[in-house]
Amino acid sequence: MTIFRAKSAWIDDAISTGVDIEVASDGLIAAIRPSGNSTDSVVELPGVVYPGFANAHSHAFHRALRGRTHGDGGTFWTWRNGMYQAAATLTPDSYYALARAVYGEMAMAGITSVGEFHYVHHANDGTPYSDPNAMGHALISAAADAGIRISLLDTCYLSGGFGDRDYLDLHPEQLRFGDGTAEAWASRVALLSEDPNTRIGAAIHSVRAVPRKAIPTIVAASGDRPLHIHVSEQPAENQACLQTHGLTPTELLADAGALSSRTTAVHATHLTDNDIALLGASRTFSCFCPTTERDLADGIGPAMKLAAAGSQLCLGSDQHAVIDMIEEARALELHERLITNNRGNLNPSDIVTALCTTGHASLGWPDAGRISVGQRADFVAIRTDTPRTAGSDPGQILMSAFAADVDTVVVDGRIVVSGGKHSSIDVASELVSSIGSLWAAVQQPRD
Repeated sequence: MTIFRAKSAWIDDAISTGVDIEVASDGLIAAIRPSGNSTDSVVELPGVVYPGFANAHSHAFHRALRGRTHGDGGTFWTWRNGMYQAAATLTPDSYYALARAVYGEMAMAGITSVGEFHYVHHANDGTPYSDPNAMGHALISAAADAGIRISLLDTCYLSGGFGDRDYLDLHPEQLRFGDGTAEAWASRVALLSEDPNTRIGAAIHSVRAVPRKAIPTIVAASGDRPLHIHVSEQPAENQACLQTHGLTPTELLADAGALSSRTTAVHATHLTDNDIALLGASRTFSCFCPTTERDLADGIGPAMKLAAAGSQLCLGSDQHAVIDMIEEARALELHERLITNNRGNLNPSDIVTALCTTGHASLGWPDAGRISVGQRADFVAIRTDTPRTAGSDPGQILMSAFAADVDTVVVDGRIVVSGGKHSSIDVASELVSSIGSLWAAVQQPRD
């Protein structure tokens, strides 16, 4: 039994002061009580303590694009060319090295669970590895070694987009993403196994990458596991879907039976009123990735309208223009201010819920995201004495802090980050090495 002592902690939607959190050997919270005098097996947590953060949408290898595409102009569609270049270099070993460093960076930012939207499955020509899930296993191992949990959202990707009469074949740079059919995808995913650190979920890449007729197969194969989908990130996708099917992407997914309380619509940026009603009525989660949506000039999604309709909000860092879930959470409110010209659209409890509770629920970890008896002992201690946070009310520190202000991170009762440093990974060095190797591989001539 270990006691984590907090001067301030977010418990039951408010700040409590002077709290001892007793954690059992199984990594669950056994008791919460006012701080006592005992110093046996006590770990002092500095600053203000929040539940662990959930990153509900990640493409780990996109981290290699940070600082390399921002001056190029263009749109999402031109940014995608650089993404294809990076994807083409990945091997199971190199992806493990990069993802381990990226997940280490996430841990230092307070992330205790990540939803990895995983679509780089095979060799570049589409040939499966001897282990058909070698890339997925690399990601699972990387998360475990970085000390965070992973929900591997294995992604079905079958088409190169909408055509004039039918869906297009995969483009050469997309071959390694595809399994040929939804049935082949399902057979491969069935070989993946969960463990105490891993959930296996499913994903439909998008309505442009998965034909309408294949969606029910994916929904059925995913069973009761999380199902995530990129939805209406770009107006061009909406227009193409309307032209092909006479339906918006959300309407198509509803018609195919893909919307439910275990589904997460990622981005959900360009929605009609009917789309919002469908997502809300089905209790589909909506995952916003504000820093990516800014960086790619995607737009601002209707967060408050979705929440009012019944869709639960969660957050992701997506392409990792930054890895800072505090900034993602703060942006929910700040973007609404830009839309409404009013402050205080979301209260602090709404922001913490999106950052911690609903993100974990969308990833299949309903026992994480709250500091409560029986929950996983995930804690993020944010310093209150930095140049950014000094003077902040502990209950409003998410409006002033950044990832750099995270001091201590506990995952399932284990200290993963202390004093702002990862306990076992030199994150900066590993990022420099893995990203440098990736871009060196891009520059190598190919036969």
